[in-house]
Amino acid sequence: MKKIYLSLMLMVGLLASCDMDKKPYGSLDETTAIQSMNDLSRYRNYMYTSLRGITSGGWLTYSDIQMDQFHGLISNGNRVGIISNGIFTSSDGDLESMYAGCYSRIATANYMIEKGTAMAESGEFEAADVEKINLYKAEAYFLRAYCYFFLVDHFCQPYTAERAKQEGLGASIVTKYAPSGDVTTYPSRSTLDETYALIEADLAEAYAGMKAYEATDNSAVAPNSHYLSSYAVAAMQARVALVKGDNATALNKAKEVINSGVYSLTTIDKYADLWTKDEGTEVIFRPFMSSTEGLVSTGSVWTSSVAKNSADYIATAEVLMMYPENDVRFNTYFEAWELDVEGAMYDSYVFLKYPGNEALRTTAQNNYCNMTKPFRLSEMYLVAAEAAAVSGNTAEASKYLNDIRTQRIAGYEAQNYPATTVLASIKQERYCELIGEGFRMSDLRRWNEGFTRDPDHIENPKLNNVIVAAGRELTYEPGDHRFTWPIPKTEMDSNPNMEGQQNPGY
Repeated sequence: MKKIYLSLMLMVGLLASCDMDKKPYGSLDETTAIQSMNDLSRYRNYMYTSLRGITSGGWLTYSDIQMDQFHGLISNGNRVGIISNGIFTSSDGDLESMYAGCYSRIATANYMIEKGTAMAESGEFEAADVEKINLYKAEAYFLRAYCYFFLVDHFCQPYTAERAKQEGLGASIVTKYAPSGDVTTYPSRSTLDETYALIEADLAEAYAGMKAYEATDNSAVAPNSHYLSSYAVAAMQARVALVKGDNATALNKAKEVINSGVYSLTTIDKYADLWTKDEGTEVIFRPFMSSTEGLVSTGSVWTSSVAKNSADYIATAEVLMMYPENDVRFNTYFEAWELDVEGAMYDSYVFLKYPGNEALRTTAQNNYCNMTKPFRLSEMYLVAAEAAAVSGNTAEASKYLNDIRTQRIAGYEAQNYPATTVLASIKQERYCELIGEGFRMSDLRRWNEGFTRDPDHIENPKLNNVIVAAGRELTYEPGDHRFTWPIPKTEMDSNPNMEGQQNPGY
C-alpha cells in the first residue's frame, strides 16, 4: 500500500508527520504518543471527526451525481462533470482522495485498536477506565469496517457467488499499523469473501464491545446520538448484509433496530425538521458538528446560491414524477427557483435535501451545511422490506413498506402488495426516500440494473437547452464497468503486488 495511504493521520499534539520516515521537531514518537486516558480520549475525538468526514460531502454525493437522478447545467463550470458524464479514469483526483481517505482512517483505527489493547491489558488502569478503553476499541472496529465497506462497495465489483473467492477482486487488507517504505511488503488485493469476512468480524467486535459498555452506560442509545451505539452497529450490519445478499441477516438486524422501541419513523408533520434542524425520532447516529468548526457542505454540490438563482445540478423529470401526490418528501426536497443560466432565466425545481441548518451558519450566508445522518430508521424499514421480499415473504415486505409510506404520504392507505410488484414498489421507495444520500449506485449494483437518464424536462422543456449534453442521456448497461470505480493509478504504480489487479475497463 502506498505509504501516504497507510500513514497515521493524528491530530495536532500527537503525531504530526505524514512522512513516517521524518518526524517534525517536537513531535511525539508513535510508540509513546498515546500514554494516558486523556491522550486516548483525544484520539477518540479525532476518530469521530474522521467518521464525520467520510459520511458527508462528496463521500455521499459523487456516486449519486454519477447515476441517473441528476442533470448538470452548462453554467456549473464542469464541477464534478467528469463523474457525472461517466468519463472518469484511474487518474481522477476525487476518486483517489476517497480511496486514500479510507486507508488513512483504517490506519487510524488500527492504531487505536493496538494501543487500546495494550493499555487495557497493561494492568495500569482502573476498571472504569478499562471499560472506556474497550468502548473506544469497539468504535475503532466500527470505523475500520465502515471504511472497508466503502471500499468494497465502490472500488470492488459487486458481490456474487462466482466472484466471491476469486483472487484480486477484494480490497487490500491492512489490519496492523506498520508504515513501511518497503514496497515488497505492500498487500495485494484480497478476495471479496475475505474483505466481507473482515467487515463482518469487525462489526461483530464493535457490536459486542458497545453492548458490554451499554450495560452500565446506555446514554448513546437514543435518537440523534453523537456517539455510536449497538443499534448503529446493527444498522450497519443490516446494510452490509443486504449488499452482500445475506437477506436473512439483513432482515434480522434491521428488525432488531426497528423493534428496539428506541427509534420511530419521523411523522409527516415533522419530516421537514429532519433536514432543516437535523433532528428527528428516527436518527440513529448523528456525528457532532458545530458552527465553530471547518464544515463540509453536503448540499453545495447541487446548489450554494444565497440568491436562489443558480444551481449546478437539477433533478431529472423522472425524479420529479416519481413522488406520489401528497408525498411530504417532494416539498421537503425540492423548491421552485428561477435560475440564471448564462444570462437567461429558467424556472426549475432545485434539489434542497440539505438546505443548511441555521445553527451551523458561520456567516450571513446559508452555506448549506447540515449535520450528517448516516443511519436512519427509514433505511432499516427499507432493508427489512427488500430482504423479506427477496426471501419470498410478501406479507412482511408489504408491512414494512406500508409503515414507511404511511409516514411519508398524507392520506396513504395500506395495501397488500402482490409478489409480482412488491419488490418494484420497494425499489421506488428507496429511490424517493434515499435520494442524495449515496445509496443509488450501490442499489443498482446490487440489483444488476442499468439506466438511461431521462433526457427531457417536461416540467420546463426550455431546460433541455441548458443541460450538459455529454450527460443528458447517459446510459449504463447492467454490469457496466463504471459501476465500479478504478483503483487509483498512483496506487497501482506504487504497489508491485497489485500488478494485474486493476478493475476491468480501466
